[in-house]
Amino acid sequence: MEIRNLEPKALWNKFADLNAVPRPSKKEDRVIEFMKNFGKSLGLETFEDDIRNVIIRKPATPGMENRKTVVLQGHLDMVHQKNADTNFDFDKQGIDMYVDGDWVRAKGTTLGADNGLGVAAIMAILESKDIPHPAIDALFTIDEETGMTGALNLKGDILKGEILLNMDTEEDDEIDIGCAGGIDVTATRSYHEEETPEGSVGYTITVKGLNGGHSGMDIHKGLGNANKIMNRLLFDGFENFGLQIAEINGGSLRNAIPRESVAKVIIASMYDEAYVFDMQEVIGEIKAEFKTTEPNLTIEITKSDLPSKIMELGVQEGLLRSIYAAHNGVYRMSADMEDLVETSNNIARVIVKDGEISIQNLTRSSVESSKMDLANALRSAYELFGCEVTFTGSYPGWTPNVNSEILDVLVSIYEKQNGDKPKVVACHAGLECGILGTNYPGMDMISFGPTIHGAHSPDERASIKSSQKFWKFVLEILASIPMKN
Repeated sequence: MEIRNLEPKALWNKFADLNAVPRPSKKEDRVIEFMKNFGKSLGLETFEDDIRNVIIRKPATPGMENRKTVVLQGHLDMVHQKNADTNFDFDKQGIDMYVDGDWVRAKGTTLGADNGLGVAAIMAILESKDIPHPAIDALFTIDEETGMTGALNLKGDILKGEILLNMDTEEDDEIDIGCAGGIDVTATRSYHEEETPEGSVGYTITVKGLNGGHSGMDIHKGLGNANKIMNRLLFDGFENFGLQIAEINGGSLRNAIPRESVAKVIIASMYDEAYVFDMQEVIGEIKAEFKTTEPNLTIEITKSDLPSKIMELGVQEGLLRSIYAAHNGVYRMSADMEDLVETSNNIARVIVKDGEISIQNLTRSSVESSKMDLANALRSAYELFGCEVTFTGSYPGWTPNVNSEILDVLVSIYEKQNGDKPKVVACHAGLECGILGTNYPGMDMISFGPTIHGAHSPDERASIKSSQKFWKFVLEILASIPMKN
């Protein structure tokens, strides 16, 4: 079925329009212009702020003028990930979507439902002529996925709303009232490149086929991290056969669990057969460990051209030991909310090439002190082998408010529409609410959205049935906004 024929058509048509526009993080020029043109075409007050967030204002519909002004908020950028065998240029092409049963998917790439469906819902409301709603401030932020730049730089005098509805969560039976903050922990150092010794054999090690996923929402699932798996393979080869590293290229984005890693290495010719034999046993052990969570994990070791340069041995040993020591995954579960990950780390990117090492981590926590505790643990592991470690992009979490007025409204509507209670939760992802709340401390905030699975990976998919449930929910929320005090 054609995407534009799906119900609700208002939502899916706006999503299709949006997905025709390339919108990678930090390259949002085209989608900013798209959104400004959209607002102006409707005759609505439309402008961008100093950091290039787009704000569109729509007056209340007749009879709703005495309700509180609502901020409808979503982010314009999307994570760009594709399968290794997919030929696709994110800078030039719109997302190629198709229907698969109840799911909308993209062909070999991320779908952009995170947060495109939320943005599309806001667009459909702005365009509508028959949806009752109070006065609306539509806020479309930039660069949510790689730094929360738009939210961090939104000034405190722009929004007029008293209630903020963030449409950026991914389970339709959940209402979010809190989230994790985060910090980027980046370790770098240079090293001396040595000439490859004579009597060596070149190999390429490839780890691929992992699920990947969101480094916050999926961190508790026991999924494989390609950088950690690669490190095990390199460590074993080094310990037992004197393997030496020429290059490593692992992972991609800081907020995506690494799905692939490739390393170029050498082995002394005398250990050639023994190394290959030993590696098959190690690979078998790793695949057995991950047989349930990562059934498509593939590890290949193939002979390749001999690299001309390799990493000096002392630095290599420090690198392998530090990545082994560095924590990856869940660090602490919340003591206050059941099943909530409090603190975690994702070893997102490992690059070794041309005399330079870079290890990029994204550490998350809903407790600021715990976030810094883990960040300092990581810093210590990397500094022990001579790295310079920087902390950047720190952003706050969002402390839950169980006494929220708008929360009561949403819970009541959800029960009426669905016959059961929603899950009121906090999530282990970096929603913009915590950041926006620093400049708008009195704003009553809530986050919800349609069901989206596999965000930040090419397996991303959005439920059609859930989008219908979400749209019905949104419309009644807008009609039920409390009166001004």
